[in-house]
Amino acid sequence: MMPGVTPLLGIRVLDLSRVLAGPVCCQVLAELGADVVKVERPGLGDDTRAWGPPFVPDGGPSAYFASANHSKRSLALDLSQQDGIAVLEDLIRRADILVENFLPDAATKYGLTPERLAELNPLLVSCSISGYGRTGPLADRPGYDLVIQATSGLMAITGEPDGAPMKVGVAIADVITGLYAATSTLAGLFARIAGRGGSAFDLSLFDCTLASLVNVAQSTLVTGQRPTRYGNAHAQIVPYQVFATSDGHLVLAVGNDGQWRQFCQVVGKADWAADTRFATNPARVENRAALIALMQPVLAARTTVAWRELLEPTGVPHAPVVPLDITLAAPQTLAREMVVPVRDGAGREYYVLGSPIHWHDEPRRKVGAPPALGEHTDEVLRDWIAYDAARIQTLRKTGVVA
Repeated sequence: MMPGVTPLLGIRVLDLSRVLAGPVCCQVLAELGADVVKVERPGLGDDTRAWGPPFVPDGGPSAYFASANHSKRSLALDLSQQDGIAVLEDLIRRADILVENFLPDAATKYGLTPERLAELNPLLVSCSISGYGRTGPLADRPGYDLVIQATSGLMAITGEPDGAPMKVGVAIADVITGLYAATSTLAGLFARIAGRGGSAFDLSLFDCTLASLVNVAQSTLVTGQRPTRYGNAHAQIVPYQVFATSDGHLVLAVGNDGQWRQFCQVVGKADWAADTRFATNPARVENRAALIALMQPVLAARTTVAWRELLEPTGVPHAPVVPLDITLAAPQTLAREMVVPVRDGAGREYYVLGSPIHWHDEPRRKVGAPPALGEHTDEVLRDWIAYDAARIQTLRKTGVVA
């Protein structure tokens, strides 16, 4: 790749999605250099524009919207009008990637079936995101992250052993699906470059979340047994969990027997390492309750900082449980440019999360602010489909675009 050229430079992405999974997918593509145009309903836009507080001060977007829509352009287009569908089809003809998350009936109504998209643009890479996919008995059911966490098995394995099932602290089903969708569209581009034409992908929140259960799901397939919740502990590794200290919490992630022996030496409990109940990881898993009961009062006797000072030279994996505001200001976070300033079209200045994708010897791509609703309507119609000023003005007068 030539110096200063982003991987997806020149790739046009039509983002017809709302809320989180699709927008996450398209934001990843934007971070890789694609020109992402977010198509939104005039006057309303993406539902998440109103999902606050908090909002960026002085009339800015919701924090939720800003989290998944920076570095995009916004075009406000009314798809309830036939002229709006005609504009959409012109955009599709010029797009390289299209991402949508409509229910099946709406996708058909707007001409977003794989068959129709292939007629409009045989080279298009399209990705349909839905709750349960386009096939199966639940295909017509809408998808919501909380519902998917419940039905996929994720919630049943999350939470304290004797407590209630617990959702993950973010909409993780949406995020995982967005990342799978980005991977799929990039694979579609590769297939197109290889001469295999366009591709159509069908991704569901349910499938992607189920796939994310990895070893826990595989253990159930192997044993036929329903997994139990372990809270902040690990099903197959002990000790691998959070412990209370005298002033906070510390995570221990002892991944092998050598690290275990090192830990026992540091805490002055060499007898634990020699005890046949605890000498190997399988034995520690088998005798989890007895071992943890011994460890808890020992770890609770010192401060988190004291434990870190003892453990740091040993290589035993450990960490304090850090509040998010501290993480966002941490030297490592700033060194990796994971918090970056933006300035939007109204002059508001604030911070957003940066991209976790780095490529060697290339400068970081400048992050654009989340767009105002319809902020780029005219320029997209000019840039992508060469509409002249008179035609754009006519579309504005009839409310097709805004």
